[in-house]
Amino acid sequence: MNQSKDHNGHASSHHNHQHGGNYFQRNIEIIFSLACGLFLAIGFSLSLVTDVPAWIPIASYVIAYFFGGVFTTKEAYDALVRGKFEIDFLMLVAAIGAAILGEWAEGALLLFLFSLGHALEHHAMNRARKAITALADLAPQTAILLDSDDQKEVSVSALKVGDRILIKPNSTISADGMVISGHSEVNQAPITGESMPVSKYAKDESEQVIKFDKIPKENQVFAGTINGSNALIVRVMRIGQDSTLARLITLVQDAETQKSPTQHFTDRFEKYFVPAVLITVVLLLFVFLVKDESFSQSFYRAMAVLVASSPCALAISTPSAVLAGVARAARAGLLIKGGRPLEDLGAVRAIAFDKTGTLTEGKPKLTNAIPFGVADQKSLLEAAVAVELLSDHPLANAIVEGGRAILNGAEIDSASQLESLVAKGVKANYLGGVVHIGNRRLFQELFKKAIPSEIEKHMAEYESLGHTAMIVHHRDRYLGVISVMDIARPEAKETLAALKKLDIQHMVMLTGDHQNVAEAVAQSIGITNPLGSLMPEDKVTSIETLKTAHGKVAMVGDGVNDAPAMASSTVGIAMGAAGSDVALETADIALLGDQLNRLPFAIKLSRQARKIIKQNLFISLGMVAILVPLTISGIADIGPAVIGHEGSTLVVVLNALRLLGFQGKE
Repeated sequence: MNQSKDHNGHASSHHNHQHGGNYFQRNIEIIFSLACGLFLAIGFSLSLVTDVPAWIPIASYVIAYFFGGVFTTKEAYDALVRGKFEIDFLMLVAAIGAAILGEWAEGALLLFLFSLGHALEHHAMNRARKAITALADLAPQTAILLDSDDQKEVSVSALKVGDRILIKPNSTISADGMVISGHSEVNQAPITGESMPVSKYAKDESEQVIKFDKIPKENQVFAGTINGSNALIVRVMRIGQDSTLARLITLVQDAETQKSPTQHFTDRFEKYFVPAVLITVVLLLFVFLVKDESFSQSFYRAMAVLVASSPCALAISTPSAVLAGVARAARAGLLIKGGRPLEDLGAVRAIAFDKTGTLTEGKPKLTNAIPFGVADQKSLLEAAVAVELLSDHPLANAIVEGGRAILNGAEIDSASQLESLVAKGVKANYLGGVVHIGNRRLFQELFKKAIPSEIEKHMAEYESLGHTAMIVHHRDRYLGVISVMDIARPEAKETLAALKKLDIQHMVMLTGDHQNVAEAVAQSIGITNPLGSLMPEDKVTSIETLKTAHGKVAMVGDGVNDAPAMASSTVGIAMGAAGSDVALETADIALLGDQLNRLPFAIKLSRQARKIIKQNLFISLGMVAILVPLTISGIADIGPAVIGHEGSTLVVVLNALRLLGFQGKE
């Protein structure tokens, strides 16, 4: 049926009457269909009365044809304009053929059931779409703009980056931005799916923040989220279509068009099946030449076969499940980008996790600063802070914050020309020389000789306890060792245990940190196979190895540093992607809140979607397999064929809509 094409973008116009408008406009298809049924019933009743002229029931059938054929004709015409013969056209031909043969009641019954099926399918599919279009209703239309000390209500579309807006208590936040005044609890569930409100604090406006996704989570607010009991003043950082909410709406709508493996299969099947049906129908038209029957009998049988073999249920079975699955995921703070990842996730038997920010909180703290040789802690920290101030790496922030606290706000000379040395460290110019900060590999490659034993001893000690240790070197001497530690997420252990219960056979942790650090974190959360000291290309190699051993593999990361590994995996899953453009673009699935514990739900949803898609294929192909032989043999005529055909189509749509109420207990 061509309603399946709505998900692919070309036939959605005829559904617009179901959105908005008055009751009649929203339900016009169902009303017309019921009117068709009413006049069919009147005509059939009058035909049973002996003294009623024959033209009166026929007139009633003609009116039934009008109401049943309006939308069928419109959609058939739209398809023909695009150069396509679709099921609406074939059904129209069958109804006209029945009328030519004088079988008005049969033709009217076909149009009644076909139009009713269409209307109910559109109504059911719109229920799924409402779960998605509801996202658009989250955004308020107006904002309170602060201009000097004045407050002015303006349209959200009139806001500019840098504007300051007032968010009143218990009101919806108007734009993505940074809190610059006030403290409140914000309900982020509409965007991230987080069940508990999140504390938001003011950030010093004098600190220059250019990118929205560089704002710390506690200072960052999203359009469409709901403020708590205190007022906030927010500096607008994104407007219009750049907002997280607008991007989510676009990505979820795009996800509808992404075909799943099963959809590709059904497309290939239909490519050969539909021509075969048309050839069979044409041949059946000429059965009267070889069999003792009239042309009208052959024509009638051909029309019945045409109705019985039309792959309506097959065409709608997978798109309806994908749409419902994507909509249900969006309500839970999961962005699933279409049918392929929705189906593939349920088949995954191995998962690779990045460490920092995925299995750990991603908020490391400076834990040690041990000077070496003639250096003191002050010179060690000054050099480290000066260099790391230039970096936006999470570890750099920890070193800067911790170092400044120990130095007690002392003036620090600035560094310049920071250069990132991938998976090894950083270097920058400082006080007339070069500072290197990094791991053992960096200094072994730089100096081609062993690291001093005292430094090696400190490195090994801290790494064995799960800290990330780094060596600091300035000009021609070592300044010492600094270490930071990132603690495991509270939900990590519980989530991994839940994944094991779901028969995820293999879970590994991939990190650029030292193997000892990887093992310390892994031991605390229950991962048995941590792989440390990995370059980005090593992570890709690890994913390929997992795919060889286990087939489909998921990679969970932050969508930035892990982009190559996520691209190599079967399904790339990004953590905390609500504020990150890169994560939203690169991931197949995005956990919009920093909620690792949504991963088991996503897998369960995917498995339920796969199960429903298989059931729908069985129902749709099974009905065709039953009806075609029955109509060819003449056992079933047009009436039962239409009932079976439309019934199976409705069954697969309603079966798919069960995903909208999925709770994760199946």
